[in-house]
Amino acid sequence: MLKILSWNVNGIRAGERKGFLDWLQKEQPDILGVQETKAHPEQLSQALLNPPGYEVHWHWATTRKGYSGVATFTKVKPLSVKRGFNIERFDAEGRVIELEFKDFNFLNIYFPNGKAREERLRYKMDFYKETLKYAQKLRKKGKKLIISGDYNTAHKEIDLHRPKENSKVSGFLPEEREWMDQYIEKGFLDSFRLYNQEPEQYSWWDMQTRARDRNVGWRIDYNFVTEDLKPRLKDAFIMQDVMGSDHCPVGIKLA
Repeated sequence: MLKILSWNVNGIRAGERKGFLDWLQKEQPDILGVQETKAHPEQLSQALLNPPGYEVHWHWATTRKGYSGVATFTKVKPLSVKRGFNIERFDAEGRVIELEFKDFNFLNIYFPNGKAREERLRYKMDFYKETLKYAQKLRKKGKKLIISGDYNTAHKEIDLHRPKENSKVSGFLPEEREWMDQYIEKGFLDSFRLYNQEPEQYSWWDMQTRARDRNVGWRIDYNFVTEDLKPRLKDAFIMQDVMGSDHCPVGIKLA
């Protein structure tokens, strides 16, 4: 059984201080994608760069330090590693790492947040389009895909605590949700909803309002899989009890 986890850590160095490495050794995922690392490798401890039993692949923002970034921890040696989409305006923010394995490709993606201003919403929507285009290109090559990460959008009303109040907020805008619909129509499965149709299943809570204490949250972190991996999918879950970030980890198990 392969255990694959994804977690927006909201700063890997802060995460290390809060016990991230202890959690990693306890959980022992076969593959872990982390987002929003906010660090360049030279800023990191040897313990983070070389955790026992894992090789780690990093992609960081070249535009500024302390921003964005992703890392993938893996016990399984990948056949190849690719960073970004080969499009400078996206790759400069260090948002994508793709690991090719024998049975599937694992894409760890930190999707942009569109809340700051109109220009960032356009950037987010362009990034979404590029993700789908790139994924479809891999599909045409016969690749099975797992696309994990912080998508920064709640798909349906069940996926956030206050849908009506947030209907004009980036993260729950009609165009963002329509892209998710299109993504699913193209054969990508929201693994969690195959196993759990319950409300109040969230992966992100606003820290400033202490929203986690009241479970006033959003489900914006996903493990999407292609339909040809569905027979291998044995579980999908949200680890709401794991602290250390404003997000919690989300995971799947594959036979």
